[in-house]
Amino acid sequence: MTTQFPKFLEARYRVKDLIGRGGMASVYRATDERLGRDVAIKIFELRATDVPNIQRQQAEINVLASLNHHSIVTLFDVGVDRTEADHPQIFLVMELVDGVNLRQRLDRDPMSTRHIAQIGYDLAEGLDYIHGRGVIHRDIKPANILLAEYSSDSRARARLTDFGIALFPDSARVTTQGMTTGTAAYLSPEQARGENLGPASDIYALGLVLLECFTGETAFPGEPIPSALARLQRDPAIPQELAPEWRHLLSTMLARKPEQRPPTAEVVLALHQAVIAETGRHRSAVDHLVSDEPARLHEVARLDILDTPADGAFDRIAALAARLCDVPIAIVSIVDTDRIWFKSHHGLDLEEIPRDPGLCASAIMSEGPWVVEDARTDPRALANPLVAEEFGLQFYAGVPLTTRNGYNLGTLCVIDFRPRAITAPELRTLTDLAALVMSELELRLESRRAALS
Repeated sequence: MTTQFPKFLEARYRVKDLIGRGGMASVYRATDERLGRDVAIKIFELRATDVPNIQRQQAEINVLASLNHHSIVTLFDVGVDRTEADHPQIFLVMELVDGVNLRQRLDRDPMSTRHIAQIGYDLAEGLDYIHGRGVIHRDIKPANILLAEYSSDSRARARLTDFGIALFPDSARVTTQGMTTGTAAYLSPEQARGENLGPASDIYALGLVLLECFTGETAFPGEPIPSALARLQRDPAIPQELAPEWRHLLSTMLARKPEQRPPTAEVVLALHQAVIAETGRHRSAVDHLVSDEPARLHEVARLDILDTPADGAFDRIAALAARLCDVPIAIVSIVDTDRIWFKSHHGLDLEEIPRDPGLCASAIMSEGPWVVEDARTDPRALANPLVAEEFGLQFYAGVPLTTRNGYNLGTLCVIDFRPRAITAPELRTLTDLAALVMSELELRLESRRAALS
């Protein structure tokens, strides 16, 4: 049974919304009334007050209090709630990380290789820091990885949290031979066997997390015991389509024998190189799109779509996109030299806007879906007049309308006036509908040519 907590802790922290709940504790958003800032408070459940669990809580406090790194959540304070005298409860006051955890992010749309490299690099740096201090996390998994969003940055930064079962120097808590501690799907082989652990165990778990970022699937799913035993019998499958450097890095991180895995510092270096390589590839792709603007405009002219009359087929596609994504507005847009033309505009009585403020002009610079889930905090959109002024756009998801030879003519986009997430199935649906728009455009061009011949 979940404990009801007081509204105030130590007459200082006002407890507000529940953020998440685990087996031993619940995490709440709260306000530090003394300093006037929002914080995260982790309050342990009543059943976690026997001697072993009190020791576990104290161990987490000791670990967090000793760590100071940009890839690790920061501990601000610790206290004991004595509202019920017979059931004192330890609570931790931590930095509030705005954003989602990696588990929530993986349940949405697929991640780019560049983003995976950046997340991996952040986490590897954090692990290198704690391993250098003799700390083994022992529970690296997507739910324990927070993606912090900063308005001054262009990407989310990965932050490692939940050191509740960590091992650290001079601790009375040592690994007990034959006991398995951690989350079954992300255990290292030696962890599954209940053996003593070192940094290599965290490297294996990080490898599983990165692999899941690529595949969207847990490598060892299922019930705890079968899942734990599976890694003792086989290596996880690494997709053949991954670049050779990624296949090599993941295969070494996921070696069944800990001594065959790379040291943490080498993983940091490898992932740093991956970030540089993927950023270079991304910039090259964007540069290609920019430099080929004349060719893109030639494709717009070739399809002869700017001055065509309204088309019911596109209206039906836009209406379907709006309905399936549960948004008020859906648009089929074509980006011209200085205008964005709305070939269909479900939920919006507007046929064109200037190119500069239009988010579609940014979306066509992307190689895939371009999503802004909360335009009020996203640095790509927060200063946009469609966001900051009367129109009040807060959510945008656009899929490029891509020709057979690779040019983005415009987008199929959905818009909302409230922030929201978009799911992987919704993005796949938008992508399929965008492909249908392009198929219709090509068919209509062929029909016009046939009629003239």
